[in-house]
Amino acid sequence: MNSLPRLDSKQCEAFLTVIDRGSFEQAALTLHLTASAVSQRVKALETQSGTTLLVRSRPCRATPAGQKLLQHLRRIAEMERDLQHELSGASHAPVSIALAVNADSLDSWTLPALSDLLTGERILLDLTIDDQEHTDALLSSGMVLGCISAKNDAMRGCVAEPLGVMRYHAVAAPAFCDRWFPQGMTRSAACDAPVLNFNRKDRLQADFLMQHFGLHETACPAHFIPAASAYLRAVCLGLGWGMIPGLMLDQLPAGTTLVQLMPAHPVDVALYWHHWKIQTPRLARLSAALVSNARKILLQR
Repeated sequence: MNSLPRLDSKQCEAFLTVIDRGSFEQAALTLHLTASAVSQRVKALETQSGTTLLVRSRPCRATPAGQKLLQHLRRIAEMERDLQHELSGASHAPVSIALAVNADSLDSWTLPALSDLLTGERILLDLTIDDQEHTDALLSSGMVLGCISAKNDAMRGCVAEPLGVMRYHAVAAPAFCDRWFPQGMTRSAACDAPVLNFNRKDRLQADFLMQHFGLHETACPAHFIPAASAYLRAVCLGLGWGMIPGLMLDQLPAGTTLVQLMPAHPVDVALYWHHWKIQTPRLARLSAALVSNARKILLQR
């Protein structure tokens, strides 16, 4: 029986570095090689794999086949680091773990849920922020080892553990309400009042407008403010109305008042922790701490 050829470590290193640095030229600087040498190693890996692994764009990105290889290489690298630390007796040496989280979770509960473990285990976080509907794509691509997601279906080889519910409320500053919603949040008033969106992936406000008023998102003037703290600040300043988690409303500074526009209609977003079934010991402990503490902080159905 013919066995499959083993992956070449230098070729894999070149592939990973191109993905991480975004180009062959930057990868060459990192690896102290010429760009041509890096390109030859990646090409040899593609020849061995029988498929194209990289899209030669700016920045370079993995093809679907390349994403599968990237997943494998990231997991192997993490397990090798953990094993080296154990064998060398440096089990408490700092280790970096790449995770993807949504901005509202990061600004409200994620760091408190992990702080004791991060300091005790000397884990360094390498965080990527994305919308909760899209963080799983970063896990699928191999860019991170775990993610907080609104999706409950785990991809092959992974587990999706329920964390709890983030409850959002449509809120605005009192002066904003006096100007735009003197009779309450009505359909006609919502057409004219500025709405605050986090970014163009953010569907919370758009779905709220459609569900309660039958309004398409393009029917309303909109700001886009892609930072959770700045977004909350914009609401407090009266720039627009937006959906804010109850956890963040509970943490408002003394004297800051926001009005719930439709208090009988909060929006619940269930969150899940996605991770690989096979984890390193340190990542397994991080997962356990995140799940356990999230379930104490978030609403449970």
